[in-house]
Amino acid sequence: MKIICIGRNYAAHIKELNNDTPAEPVVFLKPDTALLKNNEPFYYPSHSSDVHHEVEVVVRIHKNGKFIAPEFAHKYYDEIGLGVDFTARDVQQRLKEKGLPWEIAKGFNGSAPVSEMVPKSHFTNLQDLHFSLAVNGEVKQKGHTALMLTTIDQMIAYVSQFFQLKTGDLIFTGTPEGVGPVKIGDTLTGYLEGKEMFTFSVK
Repeated sequence: MKIICIGRNYAAHIKELNNDTPAEPVVFLKPDTALLKNNEPFYYPSHSSDVHHEVEVVVRIHKNGKFIAPEFAHKYYDEIGLGVDFTARDVQQRLKEKGLPWEIAKGFNGSAPVSEMVPKSHFTNLQDLHFSLAVNGEVKQKGHTALMLTTIDQMIAYVSQFFQLKTGDLIFTGTPEGVGPVKIGDTLTGYLEGKEMFTFSVK
């Protein structure tokens, strides 16, 4: 199982971090050791002092495939959920300034909490979903999948050109604006279409 993440997929988030809008999807990976499930607590990593939350819609692949055409991409995933792409922002910035890869800023242990997945058939249109993240009861991020620069089907088609998708793979589809730091003692709660999907603490 692999975790595939799409970066810079919401214009407002690109603007808030002063990044350039990419011509193609930005793709990076997290190892399976990044996965957190069942509302397990997130343990603040010792190598960073500025970890940020990035709430994202997550899709689960249920059929192996590569070089998938966009019009067939919908056949390759069956479930949807919500996750957090934790980012060690200070580490990421330091590595970016040196032109180095930044996996240790994104793929560290526990950096990918994911909610329970639900059948995508529960939703009429996956490109018309509202989602949000609250920290200690205060909403910090609000997103709407209609604002994605690359749709779910488009990103599946794109990444399948480079990585064979396998059953159980997860795709994080990008975060909206409002990312910010978390601290020990915080409680993070995620909502998809008004339904609570996860709640976990930072330790």
